[in-house]
Amino acid sequence: MASKAAHKRLSKEYVAMQRSPPPYVFAQPDEHNILNWNYIIRGPPDCPYAGGEYHGIILFPSEYPFKPPGIKMYTPSGRFQPDKKICFSMSDFHPGTWNPAWSVATILTGLLSFMLSDEMTTGSVTTTDAEKRVLAQKSHEWNRRQRKFSDAFPDVRTSLTSHRLASVSIP
Repeated sequence: MASKAAHKRLSKEYVAMQRSPPPYVFAQPDEHNILNWNYIIRGPPDCPYAGGEYHGIILFPSEYPFKPPGIKMYTPSGRFQPDKKICFSMSDFHPGTWNPAWSVATILTGLLSFMLSDEMTTGSVTTTDAEKRVLAQKSHEWNRRQRKFSDAFPDVRTSLTSHRLASVSIP
């Protein structure tokens, strides 16, 4: 259960992301647990992930924003192991580098930046750019077949194609 501070902060962050969505990312809390947020990262143009749609979850501790979240990506990307926690500076693998001023938008923008790098870490995999491009092309269809995705994003599941998702704001 979320602390009062975590609930208040995450509620504000959700409103802020709806008002001013960061590029290539979208996230929303689970309707039953504000500590669990589903996200979608869209592959930016001119990278191996272009046109891809990558679903994952951010698992906030009840002590958020004073402790960092755990982060997983479910969609095969060629960068991260599906359904494994990802180690990077804004995750619960590094509580000493966590900054309570960081927000959901900051975390996801950082995850996208980390995704575009080649740095190896816990939860990462090594693939070629060609393999990443193939996975990007298959990502929307893969997500559509996943219950976690369709439960979290029923509108995206039924109304957007991967091409359209790359060029429009996610609801």
